[in-house]
Amino acid sequence: MATLPVNLGGDSCATRRGNALRRSAGSATPSVMKLYRAFATVGGLTMVSRVLGFVRDILIAAALGSGVVADAFFVAFRFPNLFRRLFGEGAFNSAFVPLFTKRLEGEGMDEAQQFAEEAFSVLLFTLLAFSTLAILAMPWLMMLLAPGFIANPAKYDLAVLLTQVAFPYLLCMSLVALLSGALNSMERFWAAAAAPILLNIVLIASLAFIFWLGFGRREEAGFILAVGVTVAGLAQLAMLSVASRKAGLKIKIRRPRYTDGMKRLVSLGIPGVIAGGITQINIVVGTIIASLQAGAVSYLYYADRLYQLPLGIVGVAIGIVLLPDLARKFRAGDHVAAMNSQNRSLEFALLLTVPAAVALAVAADPIIRVLFERGAFLPSDTAKTAWALAAFSLGLPAFVLIKVFQPAFFAREDTKTPMRYAGYNLIVNVVGSIGLFYVFQRAGLPPHVGIALATSIAGWVNALMLYVNLRRSGAFAWDDRLRRNLPLMILASVLMGVALWIALPELGALTSKVEAFWIQISALAALVGLGLLVYGIVVVATGVMSPRQLMRMGRTG
Repeated sequence: MATLPVNLGGDSCATRRGNALRRSAGSATPSVMKLYRAFATVGGLTMVSRVLGFVRDILIAAALGSGVVADAFFVAFRFPNLFRRLFGEGAFNSAFVPLFTKRLEGEGMDEAQQFAEEAFSVLLFTLLAFSTLAILAMPWLMMLLAPGFIANPAKYDLAVLLTQVAFPYLLCMSLVALLSGALNSMERFWAAAAAPILLNIVLIASLAFIFWLGFGRREEAGFILAVGVTVAGLAQLAMLSVASRKAGLKIKIRRPRYTDGMKRLVSLGIPGVIAGGITQINIVVGTIIASLQAGAVSYLYYADRLYQLPLGIVGVAIGIVLLPDLARKFRAGDHVAAMNSQNRSLEFALLLTVPAAVALAVAADPIIRVLFERGAFLPSDTAKTAWALAAFSLGLPAFVLIKVFQPAFFAREDTKTPMRYAGYNLIVNVVGSIGLFYVFQRAGLPPHVGIALATSIAGWVNALMLYVNLRRSGAFAWDDRLRRNLPLMILASVLMGVALWIALPELGALTSKVEAFWIQISALAALVGLGLLVYGIVVVATGVMSPRQLMRMGRTG
């Protein structure tokens, strides 16, 4: 297994680790609190976006259910949405941010802006050509995106049309990602984190229009939503352009030139996008295989949306904030501070995602029932989606660990090692998805659950390889605080899960569709409140965090 090249001066690895452990074991420094504030800003705005996303998906479930139009739209939305997550949630930044930061910190704003303009122009003209070709070739590309649709020509043709209509979103989000990376490097996190909110606002408005016209389950509903996706992309691009100009970054379109800077960006960017977006690539692989089972694309989509909430709030926020932070500290030669940032980021991530994974696995059924079971979304859909959510939740901590570990490579301009591991991850996921799909099918179990389980297993394989490499190279070491707190977080999460399991027979019954909606919501809120209460009590009682620290973290937003 390859190791990450690290130059930390003349001290031995043991000395470096000892210094890092001593420095990071103390109370939170202003630098760490600044890091937490950035996490809170990005995570808080991401949470707003994801909550609106739930409102959007509740309305989509009511309007489309899990039928032909729903499957066609989700495939159409999956491809451009993949690029939103690849580019907009930090993968593109793995290459752009370190190079932009190097120019910004070392050569000044003028050189950084010139580099950003070169990158923007090359990206714009390249993606214009790619998007045009992809839209024209979509009738053939759909054979790769959803081969199972071939047996249903009407579904296949609709998926082709909707994907063509939504495809310009890819171009918009790629340019938004570049502007976001530049703003993040300048420690301007707000606009980039708030931009995805526009997508959900536009789609919710589109769904309101669909209900007003009475187009539920009809092809016209899918078309309106696809148009909404493209409109949302244009709105986000306009928002980031204004924010960049206000920050003093006035991007002008140049004649695209393949300069040395662009060569370096491409050489880092391609493996960086593959490595940073492997979770999303795995979801697309799952969608392709799921197209062989009627309704499975929709089940996986709804389950994916739920576990993406904690992943987006915590994992994506950490990935976006940690990368420029590490890039600045490595450039300044402050490797001890960089080690401390990594430990605190890992602690912060696990503090929130381990209990989230347990809660989603234990309470999957009532969560799905309350959020989606209405209109065209039936009780049978709830059960199948809940099983997929439980399987996805097993991999949630791994997906977040990947977001914590990868910036340590990217900040040193090493994108090839994570890409290589991502390749192994993809192999595990493809083989596992195909194998478990048919194993579950023959066992009389929902086949799509095997796809979700394979995605989780692949995530753990990727996270473990990244960790082992960093550990062996001396680029990461657990400090005393993290070693003490991690087992206690796991204990608190297990006790929380037991409490939820005990409460499910009573509170879960109140989430039944026969109950009034306010009773269902209240019962689900009681489950969530119980979980938070038990987890919080154990975390404070065991000393993982003091009430004072919790209050201070609450003030970081």
